[in-house]
Amino acid sequence: AQKLHQPIRMCVACRERFAQSALLRLQCREGILEPYSYKGRSFYLCISCVEHKKTPGQLARQCKNGATEMLMNRLKEIILMMDKV
Repeated sequence: AQKLHQPIRMCVACRERFAQSALLRLQCREGILEPYSYKGRSFYLCISCVEHKKTPGQLARQCKNGATEMLMNRLKEIILMMDKV
């Protein structure tokens, strides 16, 4: 019996490693946070880091956009959209 390989990815905020399926995959397009569209670069965020104090800064760094409050609001919108799917 062969074990199925689980891809491991790192959360940008806490830098811990998780199974890829347990993380949110996001990307920035023109400084705006988006769910991953299967094109371009992306990054991962674990569910527990959504409310983490480091997260706004990490999102700003990933998106090269200093508007941390806007990025966090967008993150919450994306999570709500994903919960409805």
